[in-house]
Amino acid sequence: MLPNSATEPDGSAVIRALSYNIRSMRDDEEALARVIRACAPDLVFIQEAPRFFRWRKHAARLAAKTDLVVLSGGATAAGPLLLCSLRAFVERTEDVLLPLTPGLHRRGFATAVVRFGAARVAVLSAHLSLDGAERRAQADLLLQRLTSMDAPHAIAAGDINETPSGPAFRRLSATLQDCWTVSPRGGEHTFVRSGPPRRIDAIFATRGVEVLTCGVPAALPGITEADLQAATDHLPVLATLRLPATS
Repeated sequence: MLPNSATEPDGSAVIRALSYNIRSMRDDEEALARVIRACAPDLVFIQEAPRFFRWRKHAARLAAKTDLVVLSGGATAAGPLLLCSLRAFVERTEDVLLPLTPGLHRRGFATAVVRFGAARVAVLSAHLSLDGAERRAQADLLLQRLTSMDAPHAIAAGDINETPSGPAFRRLSATLQDCWTVSPRGGEHTFVRSGPPRRIDAIFATRGVEVLTCGVPAALPGITEADLQAATDHLPVLATLRLPATS
C-alpha cells in the first residue's frame, strides 16, 4: 500500500502528487477521472489541458469529477494546469508564458505556492518543447522559476518530452531529485503507445523533500489497464512525498 496523505504532529505533511498528460481530454473522460480519483492526489500536475473553446469549463468539470479544485494554469499557461485537494492552503498562483520560438508551439508553466499543515511548497507543472535546443533552454527557465518563487521546498512535474539520458532531463535531475530514481514503486515507462517504451514524464523535488514512492500506479486499487489505455496516450506518474514543516 502507498502511504496515505497526512499531516503529522510536527506540522510536516505527507502528500500525493500526480503528473498526467491528458491529451486535451480528447479520449475517455470518465476513465481519466477514475484514474485520477483512484490515485487520491493532493496535487495534480496536468499537461495538455484543454486550451480552446470553453477551456475553463472543461478544467472545472474534470476537477469536479475528481473531487479537486482548479489551482492555476490552463490556456493562460499554454496547456499546463494544476489541480489540488482542499487540504492545500493557497498562498499565490501565477501562469507563466515562455518565450515563443517562431514556428514552434507556445509553452508555459502553471505555478503556485501552497501549504499543507506547516509545510510550504512551490509547485510547477510543465510541458517542455519537442525541439531539443528549446527544451534545454526551458529546463533552465524551470529551475530559475522555482528559485524565484521563494519557498523552502519545491515540486516540479511534467512531460519532459525526452528520456532521462537527454540534456534537459539531465539538467533537471542534476539540481532536483528525480523522484522515480530515488524511490521507485510502480511502473517506469510513461509512454508506450509508439516506439520503444520510455520514461518521458517525471516528478522532481528539491533536496529537502523526502521521496517515499514514485512510479506509474498501474497496480493501485481502483486503476485498471483498460482505464489507463482509454484515458489518454500517456501513463500517469504518482509520487508520495513528505514535506518538512517550515521553520
